[in-house]
Amino acid sequence: MKKIQHIGVLTSGGDAPGMNAGIRAVVRSATDRKLKVTGILRGYWGLIEGDFQPMDSRSVGGIINRGGTILRTVRCPEFREKKNRLQAYKHIKEIGLDALVVIGGNGSSVAANTLHQETRLTVAVVPATIDNDVYGSEDTIGFDSTVNTAVEAIDKIRDTATSHERIFIVEVMGRHNGFIAQEVGLCCGAEAVLVPEIPYNLQTICRALSNGYKRGKVSSIIVMAEGAGDSRKVAETIKRITKLRVRISVLGYIQRGGSPTAHSRLLATKLGNAAIKNILSGYSAHLAGIQKGAIVSVPLTQVAKKTKRIDRFIYKLTHQMAQ
Repeated sequence: MKKIQHIGVLTSGGDAPGMNAGIRAVVRSATDRKLKVTGILRGYWGLIEGDFQPMDSRSVGGIINRGGTILRTVRCPEFREKKNRLQAYKHIKEIGLDALVVIGGNGSSVAANTLHQETRLTVAVVPATIDNDVYGSEDTIGFDSTVNTAVEAIDKIRDTATSHERIFIVEVMGRHNGFIAQEVGLCCGAEAVLVPEIPYNLQTICRALSNGYKRGKVSSIIVMAEGAGDSRKVAETIKRITKLRVRISVLGYIQRGGSPTAHSRLLATKLGNAAIKNILSGYSAHLAGIQKGAIVSVPLTQVAKKTKRIDRFIYKLTHQMAQ
């Protein structure tokens, strides 16, 4: 096995609160072991362009509390083309990287696995995405921060909903899954949660809303993942059937920004450190994840091919609590 002496680190895909804490953990865990560290700017695009910068312990000082990513990130569909991956690997060889740590989500994991399969470069993925949809890890960097941001916003929306006796449909992020929606819905006491994975019946939801108002409820919150349908059409249908006043609030990119929570910082620090430990222990292509409270190493071949499923117990529990 080739001795690891030089580590590269990049952030890829959508930004997530806690990515900076992850960068900090990777850099300081590596420098503590006398490894050279290079940061790659703007994700996989930075690999293609050869956009590198040296990093040391001081370069990551004072960033653990900052949202976003100091390495910056862009979506890079160009990396799906083999000619661009070969260009990226050429730059990797030129600067002498022995291993690459990728801090990102599903697409980033697939790209890292493909790069390893084609070049045999040692790669490690640190799961960082607000969607919490990376297979092999029960939690991802940024998810807790995003949930807390959304819950805080909905608590304020509830005040207005109650004052004006309205139904509010609050749209949260989640184009392909409802991990954010179901956890936010449970934590803010939503009357209903709509997610892409589970079919919903608006007639049933409307009956529940109408019955709630007959029992004395003066407001209702529906949390809807953006991938669960058109929130405007849902609002129009509910208004038509129930004859109640309905408003829509789209939280949007506010969910990505802001300082990471203590939980996101702690998770980022543990997983970033684990990625370096595992690389030095001989793992060639793995995800540093968390399962049942323990740090685990999951082969990237599994991460790239399998899909994380929504927790239907939490989904059902939300609707049980909405009586």
